[in-house]
Amino acid sequence: MTAHPQQTDQFASIAPRHSAPSYELRVRRLGAALSMYEVWQLPAVSTPQIAAPIRVAGLKGRNLELVEHRVLRRLSQAGIKLARPAAEPMHGLPLSEDLALHLGLMFRALAPMRSRERMRAVAEGIERMDREEAAYWLGMAMHRRRPRRVLAALRTLLTAPPR
Repeated sequence: MTAHPQQTDQFASIAPRHSAPSYELRVRRLGAALSMYEVWQLPAVSTPQIAAPIRVAGLKGRNLELVEHRVLRRLSQAGIKLARPAAEPMHGLPLSEDLALHLGLMFRALAPMRSRERMRAVAEGIERMDREEAAYWLGMAMHRRRPRRVLAALRTLLTAPPR
């Protein structure tokens, strides 16, 4: 069965950026050597339940310093170059849905951690995840009644020694 030319023209005219969820990265300098990176979900046509921006996750301080090179590498691969963080939040650094899912999950999972080795293992595990797996874990962490349990389970899975 072949599509009619009118139908293919109709589908070609649909712009995916208008129908996809919208995310942005906000970077702030909190002190002389302290920065904060935050992922926010913005209102979009595809998410009518969101009337105002929602903070997905954020990371700052020592934990950010330990994985900042990974974050900057992912951002540069996506064509986003960060200038030196300003005192005021930066708005308008749009993120793709895939990048926002991975960064949001990484920020949420790493925020309470203290062990450098476990943080490295969790960050590497999240980087290896497919888009669907990252979306599943981030959705569970954002919308479950007890998100700390979900994140603890994820950390355990990613840091368990291989058998």
